[in-house]
Amino acid sequence: MSREAFAHLKSVDPVLEERMERIGPVTIKVRRVPVFQSLVQSIIYQQLIKQAMKVKQALYLLAVTFIAGSLLAQNIKLPAPQKSGGMPLLDALAKRSTARAFDSKDLSPQQLSSLLWASFGINRPDGKRTAPSANNKQATDIYVLLKQGAYVYDAKSNQLAVVLAEDIRALGGTQAFATNAPAILIFIADFSKMGNASDEAKKNTANINVGYISQNTYLFCASEGLVTGARGSVDRKALGSKLNLRPEQTIILAQSVGYPKP
Repeated sequence: MSREAFAHLKSVDPVLEERMERIGPVTIKVRRVPVFQSLVQSIIYQQLIKQAMKVKQALYLLAVTFIAGSLLAQNIKLPAPQKSGGMPLLDALAKRSTARAFDSKDLSPQQLSSLLWASFGINRPDGKRTAPSANNKQATDIYVLLKQGAYVYDAKSNQLAVVLAEDIRALGGTQAFATNAPAILIFIADFSKMGNASDEAKKNTANINVGYISQNTYLFCASEGLVTGARGSVDRKALGSKLNLRPEQTIILAQSVGYPKP
């Protein structure tokens, strides 16, 4: 700033004059840059700003996706299951069948609760279940594949504990019709709960245990106007990896549940 400009500013504003006296003259020198260099710098800065904005947008979308996933990945507290009523047993047996087509309509939380309770829920104060298990080890877990994610049924607290906030129903069977159902039950045996028997003996016991549970599922669906179909054809390696199963956990059976396809 020239001395003349400095003196003029001091003369027109008393407040500014006091501050200018305290700070002193401005000594910044303007560095003159060639026109071409200035143009190149402007273009570079403009491109850097664009890239920075893209990175900012990507980080924002990543944060939104993470937050949305966290919100979706919540345990589902189920309503109390229906433990009375329904179709007479002999009528349900007469209607029991295996379905190969399912409507895409979702099951309600009440239906899921009653379905899981009927399959392998607690029906006595001592914690015993609706299906028998060898030595009452209760070594079968029911994993539930839904549109919003994968869960494991916690019979004691009557809730679905989240395992994965991702729709992996396509891994619930090797046939397309089997994965179109709104809910797929995966019956998984936990050999660590079966004592010191051989793996072959544990596998035989697990097959029997799951057979009882699967039949309960069939009878509940027959009673409630739903359809179901069990199958052993599952990509166990891929599904087990997605569910993060331990080595001692083994997929025994998958069973789709839904409404009849119109």
